[in-house]
Amino acid sequence: MKFTKSLAALMIAGLAGTAVAQDKYPARTVTVVVPQAPGGANDTIARIIGQKLYEQTGQQFLIDNRPGAGGNLGTAAAAKAKPDGYTLLLTVNSAHVINPSLYKSTGFDPVKDFEPIAPVANAGYVLVANTSFAPNNLGELIAAAKKEPGKITMASAGNGTLNHLIGEMFQKATGTEMLHVPYKGAAASIQDLVGGQVQVSVQSLPSSISFIKSGKLKVLGVTNENRVAALPDVPTVGESIKGFGSTPWYGLFAPAGTPKAIIAQLNAELAKALENPDVKAKLAAVGSEPMHSSPEKFAAMIKEDLPKWAKIVKDSGATID
Repeated sequence: MKFTKSLAALMIAGLAGTAVAQDKYPARTVTVVVPQAPGGANDTIARIIGQKLYEQTGQQFLIDNRPGAGGNLGTAAAAKAKPDGYTLLLTVNSAHVINPSLYKSTGFDPVKDFEPIAPVANAGYVLVANTSFAPNNLGELIAAAKKEPGKITMASAGNGTLNHLIGEMFQKATGTEMLHVPYKGAAASIQDLVGGQVQVSVQSLPSSISFIKSGKLKVLGVTNENRVAALPDVPTVGESIKGFGSTPWYGLFAPAGTPKAIIAQLNAELAKALENPDVKAKLAAVGSEPMHSSPEKFAAMIKEDLPKWAKIVKDSGATID
């Protein structure tokens, strides 16, 4: 009888230990879907954050680039993943709160299909040009574009990407017309911009700052609402065109139904990571700044952004089928 009781006690202890092991999160590699190509702002920020989360948790946060349709393909795939915390989405605001107004169908619902975890960073965006391009400032660019409508080539990371939309907004605000040249990712568009195959582009600082600092690209203006710390002497477009400006954010999400305990843990890990001096320095080096809030505040921000961007998209006249 004593042996049977001892055996039962051992079995119960073993089951309890197994339950604890199963409850530990993360217990294996976490996949972080980035719905843009490697080399862009979202990818750069995701890798900085992912590395620090690995150091904090001991588990890999593997970046899975799934570009296409302005971020819709990867976002839709993440929405359909098992809600267990092992597939996450790190995305730029354009794919999440702007695409629903740009596309007839995105394949996901930005509110119903996701659990917001936290914003992680914002980034500077700039209007840049090939160094041999004659205009050296916004005024000269606008004058050249009005003189020869449709002749100046404006590259983007692809149809529906944030730099495409900001470029469209710029043309709408200035009454200009340029020839849109979409690429499959920011890296490819910058390569041709540096090479002179295209003349201007709106690019994120994480994608373009090394080319700016090395003199391979020239900056005509910052497209954010405010000047950016990485380029304090460069004026914003809004300083010349009243009301113009957009500051993109990047945020981490989980599929709807992911346990609240995992959401809370990831939010806490992000807060810790974003306070790390090394992370702050790496983000600053690519023209980004850390952001963080509670899941509830992040969810409220998304709900506020959706109608705001719907109006901006409508006013700009930009649509993508």
